[in-house]
Amino acid sequence: MLMIISAKSQSGKWLPGRFTDVKGNTETGFIRVNPSAKGPVKDEGFIEFKDNNKTEPFKLSASDLKSFVIGRDSFVVAHAPNNEIWAKKELDFVKVALNEDVKLYMAGGGGKGGGGRGFGISPDLGVGVGAGTGGYGSGVGAGVSIPIFGGGGGGGSVEKTVYYYGENTAQMKRITNENFEDVMSDIMGDYPEVVDKIHAKVYMLANIDRLIVYYKQVSGGESSKLKAKSN
Repeated sequence: MLMIISAKSQSGKWLPGRFTDVKGNTETGFIRVNPSAKGPVKDEGFIEFKDNNKTEPFKLSASDLKSFVIGRDSFVVAHAPNNEIWAKKELDFVKVALNEDVKLYMAGGGGKGGGGRGFGISPDLGVGVGAGTGGYGSGVGAGVSIPIFGGGGGGGSVEKTVYYYGENTAQMKRITNENFEDVMSDIMGDYPEVVDKIHAKVYMLANIDRLIVYYKQVSGGESSKLKAKSN
């Protein structure tokens, strides 16, 4: 059974993980995914990190990091795509929902009242393998304001989960009802039984989380590794 825990429910809790900074240095310890305190840099997401339970924690802003890993899940730093503006944060983290040639990213999904990110966390006693970053986005342009990423101490707006696709974060584009079938069929094209269900409308944007679970069951979670060996 796949266990998914909302990051909101983990607010204030320390989870085993690691981060990689912009210089390529990696540190392993404990990460707080949803700090309620004020971040070190305005308009940037941040995490809190400590080596162990006896050390003093410190904050790391998104611009300090390339990525971080908690359990089996990887998160990378990203700007909003050019046609969108992320409310509250100009630079933040997105979860790598699927680490394929064309990646699937997940953003937002918090609740009310500063609940912060609503990423699903797959806990693991060990620390999983990071997915890499692939570069930052190319800045925030004029566009629609997306009320995602609550950060710490935010207001009372209801946030929603948004999915993006791209070879890296610089090329992220939003998945919509209109492009869902084409995009997801491309990402999951190595598994015809999954694509058939997408075409049959068994899976749509409204239940993309169920599609991701089904895809991982069919692929055995090994699709990326197999592709890497064949390239």
